[in-house]
Amino acid sequence: MPEIKNGSREGLIFGYSPQGCLEGLECGISSLVRRAALTHNDNHFNYEKTHNFKVHTFRGPHWCEYCANFMWGLIAQGVRCSDCGLNVHKQCSKHVPNDCQPDLKRIKKVYCCDLTTLVKAHNTQRPMVVDICIREIEARGLKSEGLYRVSGFTEHIEDVKMAFDRDGEKADISASIYPDINIITGALKLYFRDLPIPLITYDTYSKFIEAAKISNADERLEAVHEVLLLLPPAHYETLRYLMIHLKKVTMNEKDNLMNAENLGIVFGPTLMRPPEDSTLTTLHDMRYQKLIVQILIENEDVLF
Repeated sequence: MPEIKNGSREGLIFGYSPQGCLEGLECGISSLVRRAALTHNDNHFNYEKTHNFKVHTFRGPHWCEYCANFMWGLIAQGVRCSDCGLNVHKQCSKHVPNDCQPDLKRIKKVYCCDLTTLVKAHNTQRPMVVDICIREIEARGLKSEGLYRVSGFTEHIEDVKMAFDRDGEKADISASIYPDINIITGALKLYFRDLPIPLITYDTYSKFIEAAKISNADERLEAVHEVLLLLPPAHYETLRYLMIHLKKVTMNEKDNLMNAENLGIVFGPTLMRPPEDSTLTTLHDMRYQKLIVQILIENEDVLF
């Protein structure tokens, strides 16, 4: 457990004070328990996932895999999960637990695929596209001026996207194929933009925005920490990994000229989008989106 430092920023975000030590200890334990759960076993990740049921017409006799009763009718007899193939009555689908185990054969692409679905299908802790791109960027791009701010050629970024969709973890994004590191950073940003549910989910968006509006820095940090724990585990772990990487980027600011604020401007609208498709809301929230990402980068060591 991290050392309690009364009066320090680390202490304040978990509520540490002479009066509130117990409350802070419980919050700290909660964070550590979650972190331990996420990293318990590198070969098996129990990220909960709901089934992606769609109405289906079955050919020939079919039985519900939940209640074991016959599916009557000639058309639209029940529903099938597009991710794992589970077949159940429409009414039974309301009672099926969130235990979907996606079949890799059914996952046709990497980009535009639900994040939790992708990691469960590949049995990885994070989307492999995130791991592969970040490893490549850290290997040869941390000192590149304008990293993440400078755009690569769109057609080359699309090539990388197609490579991941076609070849998965075998996609070759090495310097011999894509010497411009901005193509790889562009492909990583595109992956996050294409997520059907953003990395910072629709459900938590308004809570993060409200946290960003808190004027007191320590209270704001504590509020951000509380909302982080509401993220689905796969989203939380991916965000944690990304923030560790972006912190490394800022440590090379002398060469790449990218600090946490600059990265916040780039990644704010990339990682979080309002639930309603409103240009006005997006424009109004941009400064708060930037601030949230900036806070996450600057404080990744105490927030995650």
